Amino acid sequence: MTLSHSIDITIGKDNIFEDLGFSREEALNLKIRADLMLTLRSFIKEKGWTQQEAAVFFEETQPRISNLMNGEISRFSVDKLLNLLGKAAIEVKLEVFYNRQYT
Repeated sequence: MTLSHSIDITIGKDNIFEDLGFSREEALNLKIRADLMLTLRSFIKEKGWTQQEAAVFFEETQPRISNLMNGEISRFSVDKLLNLLGKAAIEVKLEVFYNRQYT
């Protein structure tokens, strides 16, 4: 006896946060912050630093670095993340794509 199951697949948008139900504006902000946080986490891991060593480098507290490493996105603004990236001499480029659909 063979059981068959169908699987429904929904193609997501480019921004997972929109798929999760956030407004377009909030989803954009969350996506930007997530991308910046992932870059900082990768930088810290590549250096092989402990959270305390990263805290000294970034002039932050260890609990703050822990928030970063644990992906606690609500604790960081775009400005704060950009400042941390600047301390690491990581260049950030912004691309803007104008979508005429929303005009």
